[in-house]
Amino acid sequence: MKSVGKNILVVIAGFIVGSIVNIALVNIGPSVVPLPEGADVSTMEKLRDSMKLFTPLNFLFPFLGHAFGTLAGAFVAARFAASHHSMLAMLIGVFFLIGGITMVSMVGGPLWFSVADLVLAYIPMGLLGAALAGRTRSGKS
Repeated sequence: MKSVGKNILVVIAGFIVGSIVNIALVNIGPSVVPLPEGADVSTMEKLRDSMKLFTPLNFLFPFLGHAFGTLAGAFVAARFAASHHSMLAMLIGVFFLIGGITMVSMVGGPLWFSVADLVLAYIPMGLLGAALAGRTRSGKS
């Protein structure tokens, strides 16, 4: 039972770490790549309406936030899990994928970005997080 409790805690920790990385990158984005003239992202409705003004570069930091957030969360879950390391990393990937699907349905955006984001930022990063954590774990054993 001890390992089940630890696994639950590392999944929660992975979700929190991944969310912090995601939010940080998404919030830093407009400082690095300014929003187009007339874009207002203060509410979901205004964000949805402003999407038509965005250039492909404006989607860089949201993608990086989704990908690196998932990667960081999956790494934490796999690295510190008591057991089922890869499965817990993939669980983080699935959690973030559900969030990505929710955002696409609420906010929309260009089809190319939605497809790239949903296909590349979540499950592959969950797998990569598990692989990186596996190398770290085996290196310290």
